[in-house]
Amino acid sequence: MKKSSTTRWGTWTGAVLFALLAVARPAIAADPLVTVDWLKANLGKPGLAIVDFQPPPDYLRAHIPGAVNSNYGKDGWREERASDKVPDMLPAKLDALGEMIGKLGIDNNTHVVLVPAGMSSTDMGVGTRVYWTFKVLGHDNVSILDGGMAAWTKEQDKTKANPVQAGAQKAEAKAFKASLRKEMLVTMDDVKKAMKGGMLLVDHRPEDQYVGINRHPRAAESGTLAGAKNLPNGWTTVNGGGEFRKPAQ
Repeated sequence: MKKSSTTRWGTWTGAVLFALLAVARPAIAADPLVTVDWLKANLGKPGLAIVDFQPPPDYLRAHIPGAVNSNYGKDGWREERASDKVPDMLPAKLDALGEMIGKLGIDNNTHVVLVPAGMSSTDMGVGTRVYWTFKVLGHDNVSILDGGMAAWTKEQDKTKANPVQAGAQKAEAKAFKASLRKEMLVTMDDVKKAMKGGMLLVDHRPEDQYVGINRHPRAAESGTLAGAKNLPNGWTTVNGGGEFRKPAQ
C-alpha cells in the first residue's frame, strides 16, 4: 500500500486527527451532547440559540421552534486555502466568520445547540466540525443535539410529538468576538514532530480510504500517514446513524 505524503495532511475535513496532550481543557463548558428531552425542556429560554444544519428545503418544511438554518458548505464555516487549494480549512479571516456567527443570533454569552440532520454519522460530522470551530474561536458554551433532527422527529405517539415549526426563522443579529486558541490548530510541522516522537495518530476516514482501496476525490495519494491507526467516523455512532455511541463503547 502506498503511504500518502505528510505535505497533504489536512486535505479534507476529519481526514487525520491526533491527540495532543498539551491541549488544555476549558475550565467551564457546556455538555458536549444534549438530549431531545433536555432541549424540549429548554426551548425558548433566554441565551439559547439553536442552529439547524438540515438542507434548506428540509428546514423550511420542519425545524425545531426558534431554530435558525445555516448552510455548512456555503456559509463560511470552512474555506479552500488560496495558496495551495487545500479545501475545508478554518477561514483565514476570523472577523468574517465571527460576523456570520453573530448573524445567527449568537454572542459570546449564548449557549449554542447545533442540530445536524442526524440521518448518518456524516451528518453528525457536520455538527462536530462546527463544535470544534466554536472551541477554536474560544466559545465553550456549545453543544450538539444527540441524534440531530432525526431524533427530534422520531416516530412517536402523536399526543407526545415534539413541536416543529415551518418556514424561515430570522434571528436578531448580535456581536460575536472570536478569541483564537492557537494551541488547537495543528500545523504540518506539528504532525511531523508527532510522527517522529511516536505520538498516536488517528485517521478518522472510512476504512477503505485508510487502507488505500479507495481515495477521496481531493486526496493527492492513496493510503494514510505512516503508523496511523484507523477509527472510522461511522464507528462513532450507533449503526452509522445520528446517535453517538456511549463512552464505554
